[in-house]
Amino acid sequence: MMRNAGLITVCFGSIFILSACGGGGATDAEVEQALKDVNVIDETNLNEVMLQVADPNEAVTYFKRTIAQNPDRIDLRRGLAKSLVRAKKPTEAAAAWKQVVAMPGATSEDQVDYADALIRANRWDDAEATLDRVPPTHETFKRYRLEAMIADSNKEWKKADSFYEIAVGLTTTPSGTLNNWGFSKLTRGDFAGAEKLFSEALSYDNNMFTAKNNLVLARAAQRKYELPVIPMTQIERAQLIHTAALSAIKQGDVNTGKALLAEAIDTHPQYFDAAVRSLEALENGNSVGTSG
Repeated sequence: MMRNAGLITVCFGSIFILSACGGGGATDAEVEQALKDVNVIDETNLNEVMLQVADPNEAVTYFKRTIAQNPDRIDLRRGLAKSLVRAKKPTEAAAAWKQVVAMPGATSEDQVDYADALIRANRWDDAEATLDRVPPTHETFKRYRLEAMIADSNKEWKKADSFYEIAVGLTTTPSGTLNNWGFSKLTRGDFAGAEKLFSEALSYDNNMFTAKNNLVLARAAQRKYELPVIPMTQIERAQLIHTAALSAIKQGDVNTGKALLAEAIDTHPQYFDAAVRSLEALENGNSVGTSG
């Protein structure tokens, strides 16, 4: 904030210099332009704050109010669209991005962001059509991640694998994409391939519990019920044992499942209600769900 204040001070200083030069001083138009430049600097900083740290709903209100005063500013409309995504309002976000891509100055990245919003709004066909309009020379991580997701939804497995591989190579933080790729393999029945990808995801982020749980599911599908050697808290260990137990029961390995449920209950540092209910249901001859 000190840097911003210093910058604004310099701008105001330039106004006074204008006034002191040229004999009769600066014209009203020159002073007005200088003040406008100060406002733009200040507004740009505020826009960034709204996009990065503000409450998403407050950001939406801010950008809507500012757009009403400046309807032709594409940067403000981008800010609104991004804020609507952050606020988990996918339908409104898709509509906002549609307005952005129709404006002069819209970029290929805007099209990619529009496709992302369409996917969030469950409009997969529209998202695919939008990405088809993006030039092939626009090679970014986000573009290929979305291409992979769309190929997955169409069960075009070879295309999905190719796009996931490209996406992973375009980011330094591929854990989430590797987890998605692994889940894709899991749904196809390629359990060994899924196991490998979940393990790779954890090599980049060993705190991702979703990848840990998915890894246990992939191993359990191969009847490998022992936990993998990965970092985990005591609570996570209990939860992962519970996942393995339910998978074992689903596959007909009931005795193994019972033993794992008992182990999960003993492992958890507090009362593990879900595991207790699962074990009681099993012992009473009732079916046990796999959701825990």
